[in-house]
Amino acid sequence: MSTTLPTALLMHLLPQILALLTGTPCVVALFDERDVLRWANPAFRALFGLSADAQPSWMDMMRANHRQSQATAVQTDDFEHWLTSAASRRGKQPFRKIEADLVDGRWMLMTETVGADGWMLCFGTDITDLGQDQRQLRAAHDLAVRASQSDALTGIGNRAFVLARLRGLLARDLVAQPLCVGLADLDHFKRINDQRGHLAGDQVLCDFARLLQGHLRRNDVCGRIGGEEFLIALPDTPLTAGREQIERLLEAVRQSRPLVDAPGFGYSSSCGLVQVRPGESVEAVLGRADAAMYDAKRTGRDRICSAD
Repeated sequence: MSTTLPTALLMHLLPQILALLTGTPCVVALFDERDVLRWANPAFRALFGLSADAQPSWMDMMRANHRQSQATAVQTDDFEHWLTSAASRRGKQPFRKIEADLVDGRWMLMTETVGADGWMLCFGTDITDLGQDQRQLRAAHDLAVRASQSDALTGIGNRAFVLARLRGLLARDLVAQPLCVGLADLDHFKRINDQRGHLAGDQVLCDFARLLQGHLRRNDVCGRIGGEEFLIALPDTPLTAGREQIERLLEAVRQSRPLVDAPGFGYSSSCGLVQVRPGESVEAVLGRADAAMYDAKRTGRDRICSAD
């Protein structure tokens, strides 16, 4: 049975719906497909210290709150690593629940509901009264889940996480919703480790992961699948648009200078990109992307090649 409301009734209800969302003490916010805040109720804006017309990205909002020690309490020695990790999991499922400690001592249950167009509705309610014992148990569970899905070094998704998300994307209608998959590899990475040491190599890997996360939409998926190799999945993206998106990433990599003690040091990346064919398996997709990546390596590196 359809649950779609007649247009006239919906228009009649919208003022009441908006009034209730505006007046509730629960926090409510709407983010677009680029994870930019488009609407939030007063409770959300008060919690995150936002003016009535502010429209920051989610990552910029979290950075500001960490600097000002308000809203979400983030217990970490490396905030950017935490932020990259959180962003890599955000919005990758149609619905998700997250529990968060606030700086003022409250405990919030946040939900994320993602539409087919990538827009996200965030809804949060105070669950402090659940009690400290249950709070600690659930927080420990959340940390364990995060650890099982994240690459320990870079903070983005690990191999298991990104392959599971790719399998889910392959189950969709790939004619109506085109999907591009890429494999990116850092050029001459062994040389970086040999000449500058493994600590410098780790810094380069983390820099690439940060740039990769920053050049993806929220519903895109990325992860480190081993060594200096990264997997990228771009849903609702034909090959031409996917190439343009990856080209912007590779240009940002060219401009990056990740080593503080070597300000002149730069690096590059090569990527193979394919558009998935209906009925294609994960193994077949990765095989074609891998072949395209090696074409990029063979023809000079620092470029993108497509198998199609």
